[in-house]
Amino acid sequence: MKLFNIKAMVLLASSALTFTSCFNLDEEVFSEVTESTFVPTEQDVASLMASAYNPLTYIMDWQGLFDAQEESGDVVITPTRPNGWDDGGTYRRMHQHQWNSESWQPENCYDTPYGAIGNANRILDQVKSDKLPTGDLKTSTIAELRAIRALWYMMLLDTHGNVPIVTAFNDSVPMQSTRSEVYKFVVKELKDVIPDLSEEVSAVTYGRMTKWAALTALARVYLNAEVYTGTPQWQECLNCCNEIINSGKFSLAEDYKSIFAYNNGPSNPEIIFAVPYDSKYTAFNMQHKWFPPVAKKVFGVSSDYFWGGSCANPQFIASYQDGDKRLKETWLIGPQYDTKGNLIWTCNNYLPSLTCMKDGINYTSIDYGYRIWKYGNDPQTTNGGWGNDFPFFRYAEVLLDKAECLLRIGQNKEEAAQIVTQLRQRDFDDKAKAAVSVTDLEGDSRINYGTLDWDNKIDVPGDQTAIKLGGLYDEWGIEFACEAQRRTQMIRFGTFSTKNWFNHTAVTDGHTVLFPIPLSALETNSNLQQNRGYDSNR
Repeated sequence: MKLFNIKAMVLLASSALTFTSCFNLDEEVFSEVTESTFVPTEQDVASLMASAYNPLTYIMDWQGLFDAQEESGDVVITPTRPNGWDDGGTYRRMHQHQWNSESWQPENCYDTPYGAIGNANRILDQVKSDKLPTGDLKTSTIAELRAIRALWYMMLLDTHGNVPIVTAFNDSVPMQSTRSEVYKFVVKELKDVIPDLSEEVSAVTYGRMTKWAALTALARVYLNAEVYTGTPQWQECLNCCNEIINSGKFSLAEDYKSIFAYNNGPSNPEIIFAVPYDSKYTAFNMQHKWFPPVAKKVFGVSSDYFWGGSCANPQFIASYQDGDKRLKETWLIGPQYDTKGNLIWTCNNYLPSLTCMKDGINYTSIDYGYRIWKYGNDPQTTNGGWGNDFPFFRYAEVLLDKAECLLRIGQNKEEAAQIVTQLRQRDFDDKAKAAVSVTDLEGDSRINYGTLDWDNKIDVPGDQTAIKLGGLYDEWGIEFACEAQRRTQMIRFGTFSTKNWFNHTAVTDGHTVLFPIPLSALETNSNLQQNRGYDSNR
């Protein structure tokens, strides 16, 4: 879905400030639009802020946030395929938690936010000094810029933790802050600006930090506060959720698949904040990693970029309950045919290993592994990229946030079960199967953890301790599979550093819950120290 006032309007941002030509020679030609004559509209202001938003498209690009969050978790696996794309072992390192300070995914999750933060700070400085006049929109513009900057810091808080807090656009070398300090900064920024953010929910505010997006961001930070600071903030998270729910601005989409369709957008009642993509100008490119080259015959597209690496961990797939439609709405399963009915390839819930090598023989196959099918094919694409918007925040998250807080606090547990049941009802034709009890949510996970052998049977079980709120943990995993959240979920529920899965053996010292500060950052800022457990030179 197109976002004219944030993405496409970047070009207007530059032209609104410096015009260099004019087609009507009868008109008086100005070499530039001066501050005194520039009276901005809301559309102009949105275009000025675009550079703080546009880097969000890295989320669903290769080696971006999606890879960092999903490849390191227990849902998505990227083995080496017959046509290569081992990429120097990057996906194996992510799966086995062997990344270092030069690994692409952690580095991109550091560099991209700081690039966007720099853009936000530059525009903030200009707006505050009236070098970019915003008239009556000055207060709301400053609030929105601080909100999107806080969103970027929210990501850094989660991925790298101990990072510099930079709030001005200058050449000074920033000092490093602790994770707790970054947490306090993010919380304060969001709380400060929420009163001045727009409450409007429409195409005009779609893809922008509104009051509701900021509240959802704050809820997510509070939900993970115990991880970030050692002190839980369940009630504060619950308060944010209740404010969003009571606003009546959002509701669950009737069709789960519609949330991720190529034509999703402002009309979807569930999307609170989205990252807009466009199949022509700013394409969604992760699908090239998910499907083999023959997929273009199935999808009827001309793209030659498919290579067919990523697929589902068989253990995670086995955790779906009978009748849960999210299985087929998230994953491409079984025989795949072209438009003439010819069998092209088959997606089986089997995967022998990351390298698919045994005794020097390559046993891999394009048939191995259910492929990611959550984001529907874009029939309008002309270059292989898709235009599906990425739902960064959606109403289902707010509901699960509330349910988890109620269970963690230990009050109104039945309401938590009702919330999860409500969420599941759209995904089961048999509504009785959708119902869950408090006992279900507080029970152990259905995921059978342990490394797998070549027959996909448990080889090394590893830690088999029951997961607290394991039923809710499963619901988080299934509802938000392939939405760049799994790593965060696993850390909060205590499985990221304790459980074995597929070819991953637990790194039990816990240092991988934070990514390393990139070597490039360490080399350019002597004030930085490497995160625990990583060699400063790696």
